[in-house]
Amino acid sequence: MSAFVPGLQLARLFYEEAVGPLLARTFPTLLYSAARLGSGSEVLGHDTVRSADHEWGPRLQLFVRPEDLDRLGDEIRAVLAERLPKTFRGWSTHFGPSNADIRRMEPTEGPVRHRVDVVSVGAWCLERLGFDPRSGVSTFDWLATPGQRLAETVGGSVFHDGLGNMHELRRALSWYPPEVERYLLACQWQRIAQEEAFPGRCDEVGDELGSRVVTTRLVRDLMRLSLLMDRRYAPYSKWLGSAFGSSPFGARLAPTLRGACTANTWTEREQHLADAYRLVAERHNSLGMTETLDASPRGYFDRPYQVIDAARFVASLQRTLRDTELASLDLFGGVDQFVDNTDVLTRPRTARAAAAVVHPSLA
Repeated sequence: MSAFVPGLQLARLFYEEAVGPLLARTFPTLLYSAARLGSGSEVLGHDTVRSADHEWGPRLQLFVRPEDLDRLGDEIRAVLAERLPKTFRGWSTHFGPSNADIRRMEPTEGPVRHRVDVVSVGAWCLERLGFDPRSGVSTFDWLATPGQRLAETVGGSVFHDGLGNMHELRRALSWYPPEVERYLLACQWQRIAQEEAFPGRCDEVGDELGSRVVTTRLVRDLMRLSLLMDRRYAPYSKWLGSAFGSSPFGARLAPTLRGACTANTWTEREQHLADAYRLVAERHNSLGMTETLDASPRGYFDRPYQVIDAARFVASLQRTLRDTELASLDLFGGVDQFVDNTDVLTRPRTARAAAAVVHPSLA
């Protein structure tokens, strides 16, 4: 194995030194864009040497016009297979078969089964997102698309934009519109409102394990709320902690959340959660989206649990949506706020169907 190099850097070098020059020689008039987007830890900047064992290596997307894809697509793929180097910077450019569950780099003596995916922009967007942002992004599109898929599209790198629309596409998805952002924040606060008293109640009846489980659920929701406040898309579970820890507010909030997860008694957990609630409430106020709300934790009605009363933040954000199409929506939120199933969230058609069920007025 060669010395590890971050996957995005490897992809850029692969394009600049191998794919790009080959295309210039063989298809000199071809208009195309080249990028490394989509799935893969390197797209979000989280790859390590461990990542090289599957779905990692010299790979990228080659976007061409639909008419060129129909006319030249097979020829382009064949030229790449026959003329790309069999290794690049010490890494094989040949991968396992396309029907394999996991594709790994493999040695070859014959044509290269490469991972230069030749595709049109529209087809790629439909496959990854379920819609084409170049035609506009509706409120339904925003709510039906998991943060992971949005992060995969605005992350990564564009190496060449001969089509002239890749940067525009990524800008269109750079962040939620203001009203959608406020709605998603309200829905995330609502998740906290629904469970913030439960860790104490579980402990009160002797359910220590239940108290820990609900505490970690609240920690996860606070992490996702923090990322929303930092205007960063929340990735799926494997990279949620990494994305959170590297975000500006997440770095401040992390010690209290770690404390809540590792505390051995409910009293300790409650104190850490109370500290986290205060920090998050103060962060909410700093955004200036609503009136300033008291950031102090308080009792839960007449029960002896310290909470933030997250419903106050929900109501305050809802008031800002009064004159928008989101005003009448139930607080289900985006698809990855009410669905936690990998098979749903990784299939755009299924994710959009789920979103259509809970948001029929938008579908």
